[in-house]
Amino acid sequence: MSVSVNTVYQRVLAILNKEQRGYVSPQEFNLFANQAQLDLFEQYFYDINQFGRLHGNDTEYSDMLNLLNEKINIFEKTDAMTYTAGYWQLPVDPDGVYRIGTIIYNGIEVERVNANEYLYINASPLTKPTDARPIFVAGNSGYKVYGSSELTTGVTCNYIKRPADVAWVPLDLGGAPAYDPSNSEDFELHDSEETELVYKILELAGVAIKELNIYQIANQMEMENLQQEKA
Repeated sequence: MSVSVNTVYQRVLAILNKEQRGYVSPQEFNLFANQAQLDLFEQYFYDINQFGRLHGNDTEYSDMLNLLNEKINIFEKTDAMTYTAGYWQLPVDPDGVYRIGTIIYNGIEVERVNANEYLYINASPLTKPTDARPIFVAGNSGYKVYGSSELTTGVTCNYIKRPADVAWVPLDLGGAPAYDPSNSEDFELHDSEETELVYKILELAGVAIKELNIYQIANQMEMENLQQEKA
């Protein structure tokens, strides 16, 4: 699943041209597009927190919590962690790790505890960690994972990666810039976000070209869309 960067760019240009409000260059569009994608992506987690407090519904295709999780699942990955200099480090992802989920040791979920809690937990034979009930402590240097002893192998994690950068790359044909699909990068967001991306990019473009009307129109369309989604 992805949203065509060319489709979004052409729609943004078409609306600006219709309103006779200026032009957004490919370089400007790419800046706006990446900001809009990241804004939408980060909003997913706030929306999950909001809808998680509400009673869902039994309709297969309209439960908001399920829809949000479907959008986030695109970015969910599982990979091995690396043990270096006495600490476990997160996987190296080319797009960056946005949020860590579950740490796993040999197929068992590792429980997170605070550093001060570990002292008390480890002091009691009844609560101290075992290989069947491991725990981990997070710190600035990385992660410590404990079973019957400190664990240095067999640790993986689930995490949410950041969306890859968007790029609309032009071909140099000596006239108006033409789309180069082989070197461009589409949005990684769910297909359903196409309209929302157009609105957000128009808002940013309206601010950049100092056209308040464009910002207001795009913001109004975005609010109407959001109200319909969350009604």
